Amino acid sequence: MKNRNIIYGVIILLVIIGLTSCAPEHYTHKEYGFISGIWHGFIFIFALVGKLFGFDIGLYAENNTGFFYWLGFIIGIGGLGGGGAASRR
Repeated sequence: MKNRNIIYGVIILLVIIGLTSCAPEHYTHKEYGFISGIWHGFIFIFALVGKLFGFDIGLYAENNTGFFYWLGFIIGIGGLGGGGAASRR
């Protein structure tokens, strides 16, 4: 039982590290669009945790296309917690 908890803890830590490595970069010449907004919204909570621990992680892409990036970002954030309400009986 104790070994299982250690294994779960290590797996969760590796997933968080892996997802925060995909966080938005600092300003680049590449413009991020709708699909990138969805991805950045999905990994936002992991990037926020990394930011709280003092890592230099961007929470969103500064060089984005505007409305469609933010629309994707909001959809990505909503995709994390919105699925549980539909399964209620």
